Amino acid sequence: MAVVTRNRNGSLIVGLVLVGLVVLAALVSFLWTPHDPVKVDAAHRLLGPGGENLFGTDKFGRDVFSQIMVGARTTLYVGVVAVGIAAVIGTPLGIFAAMTPRWLGEFVMRVNDLVLAFPALLLAIMFGAVFGADTLTAMVAIGIATIPSFARIARSGALQILSSEFVLAARSAGRSRLNIAVRHVVPNIAGLLIVQASVSFAIAVLAETALSFLGFGTRPPTPSWGRMLQESQELLTSYPRLALVPGIAIAVAVLGFNLLGDGLRDRLDPRLAARL
Repeated sequence: MAVVTRNRNGSLIVGLVLVGLVVLAALVSFLWTPHDPVKVDAAHRLLGPGGENLFGTDKFGRDVFSQIMVGARTTLYVGVVAVGIAAVIGTPLGIFAAMTPRWLGEFVMRVNDLVLAFPALLLAIMFGAVFGADTLTAMVAIGIATIPSFARIARSGALQILSSEFVLAARSAGRSRLNIAVRHVVPNIAGLLIVQASVSFAIAVLAETALSFLGFGTRPPTPSWGRMLQESQELLTSYPRLALVPGIAIAVAVLGFNLLGDGLRDRLDPRLAARL
């Protein structure tokens, strides 16, 4: 039993540490970076790692470490906005589907499944072709593609809460559906939504990276981990570090948010907590 507890605590702690590193890099980049991350310097192109350039420079002479720091800011920005859009729209949608007549709830969820059929990357590429490819378009597209996940989680959790005795008592007392949703449903599914937000953040990081790699995400000169990977392709054999550094940064962010989600699930899910 103690081993299980340590394992669960370990996931949460490691996740917090990895996510903390990404957040710290992003916050520090607002105040300081070793070099200007967008400054092109042909005289210092493709320098190896050293004291002045911790991770070396790229083919344009830009400092790789500075780009990683500012790229973390871009990644978190996209993740926060995309997950925010999904949570703000998907959560009420799922609760609405749970609290309305069954036929209406089923109709809402079938429409939800239709949106779920469109992957975030495909939706972002479609949005980019119509509205222009940039960070804002990527954020909105990823957010819309993530709405169904929040709606499903919210509906599933709400259905369980609505069958509980305290909700039945609130209904008997004449409480409105809105009152029940705000006072009883939302607080009791908050843990599920937090876990979903953490997992969705990791998915958003990968989606933004893929979009920038394909040219449908963050536009230059704004640093982006995905575009750093794309720009390193032609020099992959000679200078593998140019792909390795942003690749590790992406792995740290995704692993961190996934472990954080696992740890939060173990802590916030009463069924799992009861086994500790």
